[in-house]
Amino acid sequence: MMKGAMFLTAKFAAILLVVTAVAAAGRPAAGSEIVEVTSPGGVTAWLKQEEAIPMIAVSAIWRDGGAVSDPEGKAGRANLVSALLDEGAGEMDSQSFQTRLEEHGVRLSFEAGRDTFGMSLQTLTQNAGEAFRLAGLALTSPRFDADAIERMRQQILIRIARDLQNPNAIAGRVFSEVAFGDDPYGRSIDGTQESVTAIARDDLTGFVDNQLAKDRLIVGVVGDISPEDLKPLLDVAFGGLTETAAPAAEDKAELRQPGVRRVVPYDTPQTVFVFGAPGLARDDPDYEAARVMNHILGGGGFSSLLTEEIREKRGLTYGVYSYLRPMDRAALWLGGLSTSNDKAGEALDLLKETIRRFREEGPSDEQIEKAKANINGAFPLSLTSNRAIADLLVALQRYDLGKDYVERRPELINAVTREDVMRVAEDLLNLDRLIVTAVGLPEGLAEKTSETQ
Repeated sequence: MMKGAMFLTAKFAAILLVVTAVAAAGRPAAGSEIVEVTSPGGVTAWLKQEEAIPMIAVSAIWRDGGAVSDPEGKAGRANLVSALLDEGAGEMDSQSFQTRLEEHGVRLSFEAGRDTFGMSLQTLTQNAGEAFRLAGLALTSPRFDADAIERMRQQILIRIARDLQNPNAIAGRVFSEVAFGDDPYGRSIDGTQESVTAIARDDLTGFVDNQLAKDRLIVGVVGDISPEDLKPLLDVAFGGLTETAAPAAEDKAELRQPGVRRVVPYDTPQTVFVFGAPGLARDDPDYEAARVMNHILGGGGFSSLLTEEIREKRGLTYGVYSYLRPMDRAALWLGGLSTSNDKAGEALDLLKETIRRFREEGPSDEQIEKAKANINGAFPLSLTSNRAIADLLVALQRYDLGKDYVERRPELINAVTREDVMRVAEDLLNLDRLIVTAVGLPEGLAEKTSETQ
């Protein structure tokens, strides 16, 4: 669980300001000089050395360590662990551990995703030894003190209760339940009030012992550190981990109820929609074509067709969007919008009509060229910090994209043709498979099962 307050010394904060200024001036992002580093203990990381600023960013994930690993009846376990790993480790209780981080200007956080468990570490180069040591303590010797467990449990329960009153959160949760049923993908990462309450200390230690293992670990490092200096530090942080993780599910997760519309009555002035259909895996040869297709249809902000038709021409919503969501055991094309209750039926009809027309007629050559230019132009702007580049290094390894992907990516995007976009649209934009969840008091809208039209 990412925590809002991270400790920063005045010196560290000042250097962060310098980093921001350099990034704004257009500091080059990750290039081809990515080096694979292997520690004496066998821990491997990809390193992008950047000597301009005396800082280091580390991103790490564990495959299959996210919410998918939560035991039956204990949904939210990985998330609770992520909230507790920096709440005391070794001989240091929560306050002592946080003070130690603060004294050395170290930012350390953990986060549970659906498929993966992640760690982020940022430090001044001069404090790298202590930063990696503290990360290693958190990973291998977390205290899981009773008071810390209950404090973080209560914070999560409060968030769960708040989400039960949030139409956007309700729509997302119900979509997952409809799409995946009792599969782990159908559960909330946070869990439920019942499942989080049921998690015991032994469940937390079991997660660390069985999920945070070297064979599932992927590490990316960016900053002012050489390969030789990084090698021993990798063992300091990760060398004490279990060698092999518990077996993970390998079967694919299929959408259980394609074509279903689920309406959740909720007393609010607006209806919130989440919609989606089967998508493409990240390693699918057509993924870049799907990226271009989605940008034109709903991922390009104010330039997208859905925004033009539903917001600009009809004024039915302040925002509508779509995006690709590849996961390890399934892939989705997802989107959302909100509108006044009395316009809900009209908005959904227009959404479906715009999707249908795009699938049948496709985009113009001009729309395709603009989408390519926007996608290629936006990508470097997302890599203006060491943290962002470290995350990219992890993604390159996770999806086996290669060290030269950043250089090849514009060519891959530019190679997409209109025929590619039409082929992908034909596959993904099948309205018979579109799942829709609506939260509010929508007019002109009824539930639909997969058997009804």
